[in-house]
Amino acid sequence: MKKLISRKRKYSFKKKMQSFKQALAQEKQETLEMLSIYKKFTKRAANKAEMKIAHTQFFDLLKGCGLGVFALLPFAPITIPILLKVGRMIGVDLMPTSFNEKPPVKNPAQDK
Repeated sequence: MKKLISRKRKYSFKKKMQSFKQALAQEKQETLEMLSIYKKFTKRAANKAEMKIAHTQFFDLLKGCGLGVFALLPFAPITIPILLKVGRMIGVDLMPTSFNEKPPVKNPAQDK
């Protein structure tokens, strides 16, 4: 029984780490796309839709940096989950989009 539990934990940890690696790879790709869009913007070649994508990714990077500050503080394994829970309760998303389990639901009223 003990071996079975150990295997389940090992599998769960491995699955979570693979998911984390995949999310980091997605963030990297989105950041490279953001930088190329900003480069196009400096040459006056980017349109509004591309700029909206770039700004969204830029705000995702800021979210990651904000959580990174809390990761350096003592008791981070306790502090960060509490911040995320409180953020969800008040309707603020503190996690970058690639780390979310579900894709974000777009509000059609915001696009107008």
